[in-house]
Amino acid sequence: MLRIGCHLSSSKGYLSMGHEAVRIGADTFQFFTRNPRGGAVKPLDVADVLAYLTFAKENGLTAPLAHAPYTLNPCGKEERVRDFARMAMLEDLERLSGIHGVMYNFHPGSHVGQGVQEGIRLICELLEEALAKDTGVTVLLETMAGKGSEVGATFEELRMIIDGVGAPEQIGICLDTCHVFDAGYDIASDLDGVLERFDHVIGLSKLKAIHLNDSKNPFASHKDRHEKIGEGTLGMETFRRILTHPVLCGLPFYLETPQENNDGYAREIRMLRGLAGKG
Repeated sequence: MLRIGCHLSSSKGYLSMGHEAVRIGADTFQFFTRNPRGGAVKPLDVADVLAYLTFAKENGLTAPLAHAPYTLNPCGKEERVRDFARMAMLEDLERLSGIHGVMYNFHPGSHVGQGVQEGIRLICELLEEALAKDTGVTVLLETMAGKGSEVGATFEELRMIIDGVGAPEQIGICLDTCHVFDAGYDIASDLDGVLERFDHVIGLSKLKAIHLNDSKNPFASHKDRHEKIGEGTLGMETFRRILTHPVLCGLPFYLETPQENNDGYAREIRMLRGLAGKG
């Protein structure tokens, strides 16, 4: 089963996102747990969650991917930044606990001059606390492009985070196609080689989701600018190989490409299903 979704606005609740996913031909979706630039969240609407769960079952929607706000930085230099990360992650995981199979994706963070080792130590410190209470939510580290002082641009750094947490079974990886290409992993010319490297360093069993994005940037640019599928430096053939690769085709794929509205996502979803021979 080829599972393709996209990023949807959560402003109107879960049931609204479910209806929109079905409308555009998706069978899963991603959403921000709160404003992507941070802030508080409105009280959880339990009736909306229950209505969504019924709708999802009736319409074949698989569990969504929750995305932490961009401002969640567990390894920030300032204590107030780390305090927000702690508050947001603990609150998010508790709020997500009622949705079976949901995963929670976050950017590992930027060490802001403290050094990679200290950054990893701080990330592990938060994850230890967050995972101490098993909410049933798998937490995903996103592969990063390596701009500035980002942590998580190499498979080795992600492995170090996993190894530094006492509950590694609750942690997985979300591979972003734009990010890994920009970070220096040539999935366009050597997808098998990159996956072999991932397996050697992290283990393919940890790969739980794919952010499907083309890149505006050349290989190993260490930037982070997404492009529509087939219109960037990765190219259409790269995505055909990803969608049909025996290691990857069973994973959920989430589009984060620049679109004016969700109809743009609908076109890409149709195109990708055709590319994979599942149209």
